[in-house]
Amino acid sequence: MTKKILFLLALLPSVLFAQHTIKGTFSPAEEFKFAFLYHVTVETSIFVTNADVAEDGTFEMKLSEDAVPGTYRIVYAQPQDQYNFDFIVNNKEDIELKFDLETGLTFDKSGENKLYSSYNRSLDLINKSIRNFYNSGKEDTSGYSKIFNILENTQQEFEKASKGMIVNTFIKAKRPYVPETFEDVPTFSSHIKSNYFKNIDFGNETLQNSNFLIKTVLDYVIGFIDPNNANASYTENVDTVVKAIGENPKIKSILLEILWNQFAVEENEVVANYIGSNYLLDIARANNDNELINRITYFKNASIGNTAPDFEFEIKDEDEKTKTSRLSALDGSNNYLIFFWSTTCSHCLKEIPLLKDFIKTKTKEEIQVVAIALDDDKYRWKNMTYDYPDFIHVFGEGKWDNPIGDQYNVSGTPSYFILDANKKIISKPYDIGAFKKELNSLIKANKPGLYPERKQ
Repeated sequence: MTKKILFLLALLPSVLFAQHTIKGTFSPAEEFKFAFLYHVTVETSIFVTNADVAEDGTFEMKLSEDAVPGTYRIVYAQPQDQYNFDFIVNNKEDIELKFDLETGLTFDKSGENKLYSSYNRSLDLINKSIRNFYNSGKEDTSGYSKIFNILENTQQEFEKASKGMIVNTFIKAKRPYVPETFEDVPTFSSHIKSNYFKNIDFGNETLQNSNFLIKTVLDYVIGFIDPNNANASYTENVDTVVKAIGENPKIKSILLEILWNQFAVEENEVVANYIGSNYLLDIARANNDNELINRITYFKNASIGNTAPDFEFEIKDEDEKTKTSRLSALDGSNNYLIFFWSTTCSHCLKEIPLLKDFIKTKTKEEIQVVAIALDDDKYRWKNMTYDYPDFIHVFGEGKWDNPIGDQYNVSGTPSYFILDANKKIISKPYDIGAFKKELNSLIKANKPGLYPERKQ
């Protein structure tokens, strides 16, 4: 008896704490060299392990005995935020998957992930049937009811099948809206929108520690819009999201920063500044997040319609004596160009001679250029300034760590800011070609300081 007990005890650790593996195959194999595994959390992704991809596209990773169940991410190229895919690890089973650049992610082994994939495919097929029904223009109520009965039964069956599994949380959160009677397209769409967050608990840690809430919020804010009044739709949707999040400060901060950044990157200043001013700035202040405070503030200050941030520079007077002046003190022109460049920027070195030639065709009353070099080499900059005597030159020491560049939210060179006579930002052309076109339009209109509002 004693020997039998000892034998069972010897087996116990291998049964309770067996390591599980993640095996995968990438296709086409030659496009992949490595795979990095991360555990997704609400605030970041934690590195777990990595593996080289063999010539045939295969890789294998071993999970530690104490791997935390939840959402995991495999990164297969740089940048990480673009080249990755997520899946569920419960640390109770081995996972075998295939990832193809054309067809996406599939699973050969893993109860959790195969069930979730099957669920998503089923919903896609039913949603296709719903779209086909509406597109047909029919009002067959029996056929309509049949489709939605299938949808409701499918949802219930998957919730039942996933009971006790991690994936159950995601399946319940994605529970679709099912109308009780026939609804026309506008009514159905309106009810989908109003019920969008009905089954989502923003305080649920499983949802937080995944990309589910991020994707859901982005899909809602960007998807439900009136194309004739997009910005109003965006801001209304943001308000709805904030209300749905409720008292969950950590996830609220993360989701609002993602939304703000989404619109900031797309240069939609109206919506980005709405999110920043109405929600995110207060959150950043409460969290003492000075970096985020500055990003929001600088972006807003450099937005179209605002007075351009002021700064000092040296300029020569009529007697060729050097004196200190400010942007706000400049006068004599109907328009000003703030041009950020660098002596090591290849695009800048191509565009600045074109800018010089174009400015020669204009009068000082029409345009005056303030060229700010975000640079580290003052001597090289000084030598180059002699080739551009018609510009007011400013040395932005520190390159990307320069207060003027920061105030204008400059993230790349060359960058153009057109100001009116009162130093209000009226346009931010993408390149020299766009600058020429916009300035010519201003001059032709002969309305200094007035410029059509840029489309977002």
